[in-house]
Amino acid sequence: MEPESTVTTCYRHPTVESHVRCTRCERYICPTCMREAAVGHQCPECVREGARSVRQARTAFGGRITAVPLVTYILIGLNVLAYIGEIVRPALVDRFEMLGAGLAGPDGGHYVWQAVHPADYHAEGVVDGEWYRLLTGAFLHLPPTEGTFGILHIVMNMVSLWNIGRVVEAQLGRVRYIGLYLLSALGGSVLVLLVAPTEPTLGASGAIFGLGAAYYVLARRLGADMAQVNRFMAGLLLWLLLSAGLTSWQGHLGGLLAGGVVTLAYAYAPRDGRRALVQAGACAVLLVVLLVSTWAKVTELTGTQ
Repeated sequence: MEPESTVTTCYRHPTVESHVRCTRCERYICPTCMREAAVGHQCPECVREGARSVRQARTAFGGRITAVPLVTYILIGLNVLAYIGEIVRPALVDRFEMLGAGLAGPDGGHYVWQAVHPADYHAEGVVDGEWYRLLTGAFLHLPPTEGTFGILHIVMNMVSLWNIGRVVEAQLGRVRYIGLYLLSALGGSVLVLLVAPTEPTLGASGAIFGLGAAYYVLARRLGADMAQVNRFMAGLLLWLLLSAGLTSWQGHLGGLLAGGVVTLAYAYAPRDGRRALVQAGACAVLLVVLLVSTWAKVTELTGTQ
């Protein structure tokens, strides 16, 4: 009598006959469950387990390597959406632009700040607790009613963000890049508050100047050919000087300084288990300095203790 043949089935699909084993766990798997491996095939569970055990590749500064500059795309999208919002509802500019201290009159007009003002006037801006303006102003741009420069404002900033942002994001990874961008934007707004609190400002230029500083610091840390980088920085600093009469040089300079500080922490943190902690700690310290500076200036402007 011939021995009865044993039918083997896939461990994930018991009704499907299978004669192939996973090279890792040696369980039978059907064609649906087969995943190509260096040798033979593996089951989906072993593939997932292997992916968890494989150490993720990192950039020289600790960020995860990404092929798509997703954050840069999102930032450009947010700026464009905000610009469309300005066109549809122009009042958004007065509501969300960076303004340290101003007065809103009973007629709906906007007036220069005075700590002592008539009862029918009320404060507006950061002095009135609108601290969100420190960041929201960095996503607004001159409306198209300002003429050609109004349109060029957002076009020039978005082109710059596209060109610089992709390079910096690729080197830092998404999380560090977001921290750099937001702290640069905040640094620009805080310097505006400290130096010119009554001047309304808007635009992503402060954050982009921060990215420019990051581009320079990262290039030096990586030992890149600095000839092109130095030309870029010379152009950036020249624009900082030439634009002083047209735009907010305080926002540009503040973003440049904040971006430089953040990137120095990213680039020169120890390359061991402490790196992420040192980088995050430096960002936290800068954030505290900026917020305390804001509080101190608001206290000075309002005369409160």
